[in-house]
Amino acid sequence: MDKNTVIGFSLIFILMIGWFYFTMPSEEQVAEQRRQQAIQDSLAMVEQMEQEAFMEESEAPSTPETFIEDADVEQEIPSGMFGVNQDSIQIEFTVETPLYSAVFTNKGAGPSKFILKTHKTWDGQPVQLISDTTRSAYNSGFLTTENYNIETQNLIFRQVNAGSSITVTEGDSKELTYVLDLENGRRLEYTYTFFGDNYEVDLDVRFIGLRDFIIGREIDFGWNSPLRFTELDRVQEALATKAYFYSGGELEQLKADDFEENNGLKEQSVNGTIDWVATKTKFFAQIIQPVTPTAGAYLKGQVNGAVDDPFTDHMYSSSVTSDIPSDGVVSFELYMGPMKYYDVKDFNEHAFDMVEVGYGWLRWFSDPFVRFIVIPFFTFFSGFISNYGILIIIFAASVKLILSPLTVKSYRSMAAMKELQPQMKEIQEKYKDNPQKQQKATMDLYRKNKVNPLGGCLPMLLQFPILITLWQFFQNSILLRQEPFLWVSDLSAPDYIISLPFSIPFLGDQIAGLVLLMTASMVLQSKLTGSATGGGASNPMAQQMKIMQYFLPIMLLFVFNNFASGLSLYYLIFNLLSIVQQLYINKTTHEAAVAKT
Repeated sequence: MDKNTVIGFSLIFILMIGWFYFTMPSEEQVAEQRRQQAIQDSLAMVEQMEQEAFMEESEAPSTPETFIEDADVEQEIPSGMFGVNQDSIQIEFTVETPLYSAVFTNKGAGPSKFILKTHKTWDGQPVQLISDTTRSAYNSGFLTTENYNIETQNLIFRQVNAGSSITVTEGDSKELTYVLDLENGRRLEYTYTFFGDNYEVDLDVRFIGLRDFIIGREIDFGWNSPLRFTELDRVQEALATKAYFYSGGELEQLKADDFEENNGLKEQSVNGTIDWVATKTKFFAQIIQPVTPTAGAYLKGQVNGAVDDPFTDHMYSSSVTSDIPSDGVVSFELYMGPMKYYDVKDFNEHAFDMVEVGYGWLRWFSDPFVRFIVIPFFTFFSGFISNYGILIIIFAASVKLILSPLTVKSYRSMAAMKELQPQMKEIQEKYKDNPQKQQKATMDLYRKNKVNPLGGCLPMLLQFPILITLWQFFQNSILLRQEPFLWVSDLSAPDYIISLPFSIPFLGDQIAGLVLLMTASMVLQSKLTGSATGGGASNPMAQQMKIMQYFLPIMLLFVFNNFASGLSLYYLIFNLLSIVQQLYINKTTHEAAVAKT
């Protein structure tokens, strides 16, 4: 092992240590793994009870006049013009489309339930996005010239549509209108437009005869209800839950991650033009995109306990301040649904920025790689192959094929170094008392045989941007959510197959199956690389490098164990193909060397 080779591998090791330092899961991220086994049964029971209660409620028959007495819910009805004709009766209205079933209420004139038909929770129940089902999740807030602070989610509107439901078929659109009748012919009118082929809902809020009675002629319109969690690992989902606003080409986020500071409450406001605001869990989101001019945005997040406690509530809201135009109509485009790339991209080009696909310093690579290569690849081939595990295998093979022109040269360089081992040992023996001459003679040998001692580093360095990108994407993208493969039930989550009687720091008390296979493949590949570059030599440095062959895979076992199994599958296949490629090149290089002699 010559000095340059040692320096090269040392630099790679330092680079990987730095990467692992910045990407190693935090205490909060791994804490749940240490206690998941103990609480899983109780958590499942709680979730099951909630879902059963919800299903019983949603399956109850409805009539054109379904009345709900809301006497137990605190009313905040103001005096003045907005205090007239108020009572405590709620009426529900159901909107059915091929993608969702939404229940609207006249209390606040908006949705109180939003059920996605094509997505399930971890225990197989329909995904219902809205936590607070007592009133509209949307709220308009403004200050009147009578000095009353109006919150429309506390007001009872009149439902204009007859009946209790409408059905919107694919390619069709229908409207739902609510009116708040005030004195002297003034009124506040909400008109929702639904579409049968997407998750977008358009909303026009009409202030008829009211514009001059609202201070500043502006309103705060936002989503006030927390989004429901849908995944088994509530801690990991909580870490991905945030509030956002997009303005001036920049995405800003708010994360309430410190429950001890200010009672877990964090707020953020901004003035100026706002493109959109949103709140998001790991895989689902609601987005408000104003159509009329805006004056600012406000985000709020609050947690009521430790972040690593699966029973902690995470409550986020987002609102946008919009000007009321001269015609009195304030318009919004709303999105409630999954964070699937093409769905949110059709709604807003930058909405998918909320999905973590890479670290900030690598976004220049990660964003185009995910948007123009990874997602189109899986979208296209999923039309022919339904199993995403097989698609990951094909994807890994495709990446390996694309990188082959570069990696083949590197592997040949390593194979050539292996053939030079006898001559290198002779040089080491001849100049064992003169390291400078030994190094010079070794480099002369490399140059004579056109061998690059650092050539073996190139494949690993080329994988880094792709590996880091897929590291983030496979964990945060809905693409692999609940997709099975062999014994794996969800490629976006770990595939634990071994439960330990104790917990190991950073590893947890369970071990994933694909991670074990990936680690074994890395050990084998490291041994091949080590033997090709002098790892079998008896000098102390070679022995240290031999130790590294096992240290690095074990370190990756700890890092990969608690993350998406789809990532481990990708890296396993990539390693196996690299091993086959390297064995073939070693064989052909050896045969060529023997032929020369």
